[in-house]
Amino acid sequence: MKLKDLFDGLKIGGSTADMDSEASGVSYDSRRVKSGDVFVAVRGFNCDGHDHIADAAANGAVCVVTQDAAADGLPYVSVENTRAALAVLSANLFGRPAEKLKIIGVTGTNGKTTVTYLIKEIIERATGAKTGLIGTIRNMVGAEELWAEFTTPESYELHELFANMVGAGCEYAVMEVSSHALALDRVYGIEFDVGVFTNLTSDHLDFHKSMEEYGDAKLKLFAQCRKAAVNLDDDFSRAVIDLLRENHAPLISFSTLHDEADLVAKRIKLYSDRMEFCALTIGVLQKVELGIPGMFSVYNALAATSAAMLLGIDIQSAAAALGECPGVPGRAEVVPTGGDFTVLIDYAHTPDALEKIIASARQGARGRVVTLFGCGGDRDKTKRPVMGEIAVRLSDFVIVTTDNPRTEAPDAIIGDILAGIDTANAPHIVIEDRREAIKWAIANSQTNDVLILAGKGHETYQILGTERVRFDEREVVAQALAAAAEGI
Repeated sequence: MKLKDLFDGLKIGGSTADMDSEASGVSYDSRRVKSGDVFVAVRGFNCDGHDHIADAAANGAVCVVTQDAAADGLPYVSVENTRAALAVLSANLFGRPAEKLKIIGVTGTNGKTTVTYLIKEIIERATGAKTGLIGTIRNMVGAEELWAEFTTPESYELHELFANMVGAGCEYAVMEVSSHALALDRVYGIEFDVGVFTNLTSDHLDFHKSMEEYGDAKLKLFAQCRKAAVNLDDDFSRAVIDLLRENHAPLISFSTLHDEADLVAKRIKLYSDRMEFCALTIGVLQKVELGIPGMFSVYNALAATSAAMLLGIDIQSAAAALGECPGVPGRAEVVPTGGDFTVLIDYAHTPDALEKIIASARQGARGRVVTLFGCGGDRDKTKRPVMGEIAVRLSDFVIVTTDNPRTEAPDAIIGDILAGIDTANAPHIVIEDRREAIKWAIANSQTNDVLILAGKGHETYQILGTERVRFDEREVVAQALAAAAEGI
């Protein structure tokens, strides 16, 4: 591809490159540069691509995109923001595949994964159209499953995924859009057919530094969408709606509390293994059932239904699809025990999500609610004592353990959690090793207990230091059940 085609649509500050020369690819990692590539020097958290221009040249780069003028002898193109430039170059390299798909982006602190799954199910069941999925658990091109390293991939990998979807015959792509991705321009230049706002609660403050900065990142999605579905019950919805109206973007608001919303859940019934409600919109009252328990599932179903309606799918077809939808891995997932107690695996790793899953379990519980959780290392420390307080306030018993400690000392993380717990009066135990904690929880379960394993969800690994080791809680539960049966 000629450089002038690769750089099409990008504002260039200065250049020594011959725009009629050819480039064979694009890379933002100097170690992966191949002969003929354009190297994009991106400033990261731990290293700066500008420091590795010479390495890229040695590996055969023909040009460097830089935020500086100096390029160690390579022809250069200077731009204001190399992250945004990477998004533009990647889109051009792969033939602008995003323009050939109807893209639905879901953002918010909690619910993104489930909502994207539900939207994909509705589209495929209601229209028969092949649909791609990009998110936390996995990426999917139709039915083909691919590994997902980040909730939202870097722009190069994102456009490569879009190209694969187009090549496989997908008409739609449904994706989680994280605040990191928005802040770091991973979705720069993409026009979303529908944007979905679920909620905004405290998370990622290690990265964003403040709730205002976190909210501003989320708003970026709604400056890039044609239409939007918005949770009217969340306080941040006003900022989202104001931006949408400023841009004259049509929207559907959904709610369980406000009758003025465009889509309202009425007659809500919550069970231990499912929920149901009547969805009220103009001239229509439609029963909706979903085999995922909890009040948060009502909101997720409302969000998915609203997005479907914005895509032109009628509410009856959306409801029928939701009724046939299987559960989502690691989201209020019921693990068979063969016994007289229930085990739920859930990804809850924020205060709001933890509160919701415990409250959900409480609604259907006939015995104790026991919560086992930890907090991730090298992440937002402010939420740890808050989660400790929530767990002991809403649970009958709490087991404090590890999550992904990463490079932090596990006992220090646990200490932060315990700072939010009245350790003298709150029924709890600390078992640092998560495997042993689950084994203890299974061995000490009582009739009709609901045991919540919170924080890991779909993950099949644990990050200890910098090493990722296998840790699938479904396997750990099965092993613990077998050990309990043998009296070990």
